[in-house]
Amino acid sequence: MRTSIATVSLSGSLTEKLTAASRAGFDGVEIFENDLLASPLTPEEVRARCADLGLTVYLYQPLRDVEALPEAEFVPALRRARHKFELMGRLGADTVLVCSNVSPHALDDDALAADQLSRLADLARGHGIRVAYEALAWVRHISTYDHAWRVVESAGNPALGVCLDSFHILSRGGAPEDLEGISAIPGEKIFFLQLADAPLLAMDVLQWSRHYRCFPGQGGFDVAGLLRRVLAAGYTGPLSLEVFNDVFRQSEAGPTAVDARRSLLTLQEEAGLPAPPAPAPPTGVAFAELLTPDAAPVSAVLGALGFTRTARHRGKPVDLWERGAARILVNTGPAERRDGTRLAAVGLESPDPAGAARRAEALLAPVLPRRRAPGDAPLEAVAAPDGTEVFFCATGRPGLPDWRADFEDTGEEAETGAAPRIDHLSLTQPWHQFDEAALFHRGVLGLSPQESVDVADPYGLLRSRAVTTDDGAVRIVLTVGAAPTDDTAHAQHIALATDDVVAAARAHRAAGGTLLAIPANYYDDLAARYEFPEGELETYRELGILYDRDARGEFRHCYTHTVGRVFFELVQRDGGHRGYGAANAPVRLAAQHAARGFTGG
Repeated sequence: MRTSIATVSLSGSLTEKLTAASRAGFDGVEIFENDLLASPLTPEEVRARCADLGLTVYLYQPLRDVEALPEAEFVPALRRARHKFELMGRLGADTVLVCSNVSPHALDDDALAADQLSRLADLARGHGIRVAYEALAWVRHISTYDHAWRVVESAGNPALGVCLDSFHILSRGGAPEDLEGISAIPGEKIFFLQLADAPLLAMDVLQWSRHYRCFPGQGGFDVAGLLRRVLAAGYTGPLSLEVFNDVFRQSEAGPTAVDARRSLLTLQEEAGLPAPPAPAPPTGVAFAELLTPDAAPVSAVLGALGFTRTARHRGKPVDLWERGAARILVNTGPAERRDGTRLAAVGLESPDPAGAARRAEALLAPVLPRRRAPGDAPLEAVAAPDGTEVFFCATGRPGLPDWRADFEDTGEEAETGAAPRIDHLSLTQPWHQFDEAALFHRGVLGLSPQESVDVADPYGLLRSRAVTTDDGAVRIVLTVGAAPTDDTAHAQHIALATDDVVAAARAHRAAGGTLLAIPANYYDDLAARYEFPEGELETYRELGILYDRDARGEFRHCYTHTVGRVFFELVQRDGGHRGYGAANAPVRLAAQHAARGFTGG
């Protein structure tokens, strides 16, 4: 279907917004009145710019407070509308959005509203324009889509239809029975469809709408379910995004527009429309790659964790460290920052690496060029929103390229035992790309997002959201700090699974490693909350092991100190525990701040 985005959804000048929408592949735009008013371009020049960019102006919006008014106030409203219709003719827009009246002078009179909307539509029809009437969720009188339709149906004017907005509908509850009325609206009377998602928040709906909308797939609304109902009613117009979001207003228009278009592509897939190549969810973590200007500090930590340097890349300064099924690549690249080591790439085991890459490209993920020497394995890779390189791997599978073929053995054998695999990875996101990252990992990689969690940090608030495969073979935790300058957002970590975290912690210390010290007050609180066998809590206190429990099982974990921007975690999951120790995160963060763990080795 045709796709559109409201200019209010993007940051920058009107020309910047139009350019970003075009480059992202949108067919058209809704022009928000404030963007036009602030532009130095005339309506004719905006129309020409859109034509040059291959964009159709599908909608001009909004026209407010024009129905259910005393006649003395309706007359100037018509005069205002006449000027807007003349402007739309110059702009090349043939549909205007009229919002239900929020004025304190509006009357609770459906018959009057229908009559005045019909008179407005007659005026619009004389200019070749249609009126799309939208119910705002917070107004006093006409606040639901079915009420708006009753008024439009009563008016019986061919130039008057409804605009359905997913936020205004779903923010009021959006249960399946609440959406049944959509089927009663003839498709040709649905003049426009605006789409937005939102996190599920308990707050005033007006503030919710104006500050916290997001693109479909980034929030908690069933936007796909609503879209299916609108399409079943016979709607054939564009799918248009109208998102009011404080973060998007401060972000670069180009990446935001790409994120927006990706959201529509995945939404169409969920709604049963023609879709990109099918997802190929990963089946495991092949490797995590650390980029560092100095391999010695991170090599020392890996050695103390029981890893062995088993191989070296034939043509690049990259070492392979292994323990069990956990593999870490250490790439001695140029120093990008003084804080050194960072998690630069992730290799995901894929059932179909080529198919996963095709899907990623169809969903606008940047495909990474690969400079390969003769004989190097041809690996498919894309860039995540935060710049992390994501490789689609087929480790040890006959007939498919194996990344390990690029490495030569050192002759040393890897140990097996306490760290058999990577349990999860934690990737910190730029503050303005958290929602984009969640959508990327869900839509492009086929991972399932969990609920967002807010974690108290001594210097602010961290937001965290896990994306996983259904079986937990791949777990990635996306985190973001509270502000663009939040230093806590620099940390990344690799969690290593172990069957016995106490033994793993002792072995790490015996090998010369250090573990993050946890305040004694934490263990006093644990003693109050849980009963432990004799001596167990004392062991946790000695080693800095944290403990959590839920209905499924127990979670024990401890941390190394940070090298550059990276630290390691040892985790023991028992009884099917699916969490990540969120209850312990404030204590861990405070301990890392105290140890200067976020800013040095």
